[in-house]
Amino acid sequence: MAIDDIVALVITCSIGAVVVVISAVLLSGRGAGMIAGFNTLPADEKEKYDRAALCRFIGAVMLPIGLLFPCIAVGPMFGLWQLPVAFAVVTVGVIVFAVVYCNTGDRFKKK
Repeated sequence: MAIDDIVALVITCSIGAVVVVISAVLLSGRGAGMIAGFNTLPADEKEKYDRAALCRFIGAVMLPIGLLFPCIAVGPMFGLWQLPVAFAVVTVGVIVFAVVYCNTGDRFKKK
């Protein structure tokens, strides 16, 4: 294993760990201020949404991305070029699902 591989692994694992920690905060129902777009809403608009449910959903979306992030470095280290591609496909798929799910059906509005 070359030094470049080790550096890449440390960097991707660090980024993945940060994403997992943020995901854990969101899964606990806190941290709505970290959700892009929600933190810029006026206070009266924010009151229309179930913050805890929105946080838990976004946390659940971020968790697989954070856990799979090291695949970017592990794949090339072992000659498995499919791993970074699989990570990209999973990430894009999860993000597209999340955007469509959040923006249809008023799922996170208070009733």
